[in-house]
Amino acid sequence: MKKSHRAKRMNRHHGRLNFVPKLNLVPLIDCFVLLIFFLLINYSTEVEVLQTDKTVKLPASISETSPKENLVVVVNASEILVLGRSVGGISDMMAGNGDTFEPLITELKYLASKAPALTEKELAEGRAVTVLGDRAIPYAQLKKIMASCVAAGYRNISLAVLHKEASNSIVGGQDVRH
Repeated sequence: MKKSHRAKRMNRHHGRLNFVPKLNLVPLIDCFVLLIFFLLINYSTEVEVLQTDKTVKLPASISETSPKENLVVVVNASEILVLGRSVGGISDMMAGNGDTFEPLITELKYLASKAPALTEKELAEGRAVTVLGDRAIPYAQLKKIMASCVAAGYRNISLAVLHKEASNSIVGGQDVRH
């Protein structure tokens, strides 16, 4: 039987109403992938983590500058480690006379020989080194380690610390930072 123009139009209209729309997930997945990449890139550029061992308790500081990735010298209560390798004991260092510790200088010079050539700025400042020293080590030990680093050409010395927020308090009318 032949349908009228009105009947055909009503069938088309009812067909549109019975159509179940499909959800296209491809654009949604693309957005999530972009969001994940964005978060990973921003997270990795903001956080710098120095590897420490459990024997070193770093001192706290309100310093705002973050450490750069460079050679790390770890000083705990019993030994000195360079890149995780022991170069000598604290008792050996303090028993020796002089202002430097020869095994540390030897190791640092060896590592400097393996490193790429320095730029002009690095030549003026010296190679960079970060000292992770326990908060309880005496100043004499730290001084010997720093003198050894300078003797090996590592004059740009940074001391690793735990960051803490500055607390402002008024004492006697003056602003004092703890």
